[in-house]
Amino acid sequence: MSVEETSRFVRLRVELVVEVQDADALTGAAAGQIAAGPETPDAERAHAESVVTEDTAEALAYLVDPFDLVREVPGVELHQASWSSEQIDYDPDSPEWDLDEDDGEDGGEEAGIG
Repeated sequence: MSVEETSRFVRLRVELVVEVQDADALTGAAAGQIAAGPETPDAERAHAESVVTEDTAEALAYLVDPFDLVREVPGVELHQASWSSEQIDYDPDSPEWDLDEDDGEDGGEEAGIG
């Protein structure tokens, strides 16, 4: 394909596994960000605070902003982003957690840090 025939859009897939070492600090930071945020109706603010204080995965998802991943990358503009988080059972020695393993999808290169 020539340069003119290729799309300018790239889907970047990132999968992270993080260890929450201080759940209170994480949920407190998320609740603090909600409290300091722009004008939000009280019912919506109370619901968001309840969700992030009850679930560390939701607190992390609230604090992570995909825009921050590409904000300083020259020549790119974020057009769409979605993300989620969930609590998992993690065994770094399990073959299912091998980041270098091909996931069977075409169209890109993967790089693992391990």
